[in-house]
Amino acid sequence: VTSEIELPPIVSDKAPDYVKNVLAKLMEGKGDEVPVSGMPVDGTFPSGTTQWEKRNIALDIPEWDPPICIQCNKCTMVCPHAAIRVKVYPKSYTENAPETFKYMDAKGKDWDGMAYTIQVAAEDCTGCELCVEVCPAKNKRETGRKALNMIPQLPVREQERVNYDYFLELPEFDRKEAKITTIKGSQLLQPLFEYSGACSGCGETPYVKLVSQLFGDRTIVANATGCSSIYGGNLPTTPWSHNKEGRGPAWSNSLFEDNAEFGFGMRLAIDKNNEYAKELLISLTDKVGKDLVEGIITADQSDEAGIYEQRERVAKLKDILSKDDSVEAKNLFALADYLIKKSVWIMGGDGWAYDIGYGGLDHVIASGKKVNILVLDTEVYSNTGGQMSKATGTGAVAKFAAAGKPNAKKDLAQMAMSYGNVYVAQVAMGANDLQTLKAFLEAEAYDGPSLIIAYSHCIAHGINMAKGLEQQDLAVKSGYWPLFRFNPDNIKEGKNPLKLDSKAPQIKLDEYIYRETRYKMLTKSHPKEAKRLLKLAQENVLKKWKHYEQLASHDYSLNGNGKEEETAN
Repeated sequence: VTSEIELPPIVSDKAPDYVKNVLAKLMEGKGDEVPVSGMPVDGTFPSGTTQWEKRNIALDIPEWDPPICIQCNKCTMVCPHAAIRVKVYPKSYTENAPETFKYMDAKGKDWDGMAYTIQVAAEDCTGCELCVEVCPAKNKRETGRKALNMIPQLPVREQERVNYDYFLELPEFDRKEAKITTIKGSQLLQPLFEYSGACSGCGETPYVKLVSQLFGDRTIVANATGCSSIYGGNLPTTPWSHNKEGRGPAWSNSLFEDNAEFGFGMRLAIDKNNEYAKELLISLTDKVGKDLVEGIITADQSDEAGIYEQRERVAKLKDILSKDDSVEAKNLFALADYLIKKSVWIMGGDGWAYDIGYGGLDHVIASGKKVNILVLDTEVYSNTGGQMSKATGTGAVAKFAAAGKPNAKKDLAQMAMSYGNVYVAQVAMGANDLQTLKAFLEAEAYDGPSLIIAYSHCIAHGINMAKGLEQQDLAVKSGYWPLFRFNPDNIKEGKNPLKLDSKAPQIKLDEYIYRETRYKMLTKSHPKEAKRLLKLAQENVLKKWKHYEQLASHDYSLNGNGKEEETAN
């Protein structure tokens, strides 16, 4: 009662009226005071509203030291909350920058005369330290310091709020020009998944954010109930956002057990609408013009430049259709946007993909349809308290496995590969970020079903979350989590579809697992059983590695009849 501190408003005065009058009330815990008339008539909530929910939960945040920075952009790649971002922009924008705003000359022959800035959203950062941990640029004069270093948040909060607001007004990098096959280039793309309510240092959200960057506003997401649905759609605010044109990913949450079918339905609907739109377009050739019709039908939409050109054509088409009152023209106008390539992503955790929803997942990959499946593998049912799943490793303690899980982790990847026409990748961003990036780009480019299984460190593992990326790396080095990509397109060229992207086990399994409470605790409660299960788990790792190594060493060639012939090296 003697405090002289005034509580700040729940949201900024810059927020839209709906956010101030409705969402802010809900954030404050006063939802009962919102009149029915204030709620949206159709039940929809605006996207990109986590930007107004400044939580200020971090005691320490990263500070950028430009002279040390090598501009690798690894820090933005691993940030779970999109709270550290990078931009390359014309240097003229620095003339009116705030006094404390930092920038440096952009490195690279394509960026002459451009400025480069790494900016932290001080009020949205959770202080997880992953960006500092991943930073490879070391200060040679001061041991232990890097291009990013943790500092107290409170003293710089006000100035960094101003700096971040200015940063957001800087132009976004042209998607057509970004070299998205590199970490540096991909991280120039605007994230459309930001400031979620996920745990500090979350291992899942960097993968989700990467999808939003690479495929942008043409992304369609079917999300299984679980952690990713809670931090992805926890009203009143939502982290799924939009760009300055007002476009953003379309996201919807499904039941736990049927998410694969849910996303499959989206794919079927998109394909049918695309097919009908093309039929209508061809029937209206005389009104629209032969050249425009052919341009739309034959468009190459394999990259951002091609998609941009298709959008230009569709905009021209809609302008023509808006002046035509015929039923066919009105129908085509409503469906015209389906002529632009959509990227369907089916997302969820291992509890969904390995267990409850596996039947549906198997059905969908067997369909041969072009869907991308992202499994955020934490090896437990994270959202409901860390129960054992079929993804849980041998010897791990979890709910329903109090004495350690007795059997091996289900090999979901190999089960999917057995179809022969499914793109499959196993990734771990903390071990190899470039391999992760390649897998996402290849999966989306593959004309068929794809499955990416992503190692996601989790607070349920009982680790220091700041060391999550290091733990991912140890999982790979131990051979427990081999990195690979299985691309059926390689078979057509007589190449082996399976490429191992990690080396043979370099460390013993216990050097990885006993850094985690979920494994270590068994050595205290049941030491003999822990020893037995460790031996079994180590044997399983080596056996699995040998099997994958053998598969990757096979030679694929084509005989004179054009039939596939597989022979061992």
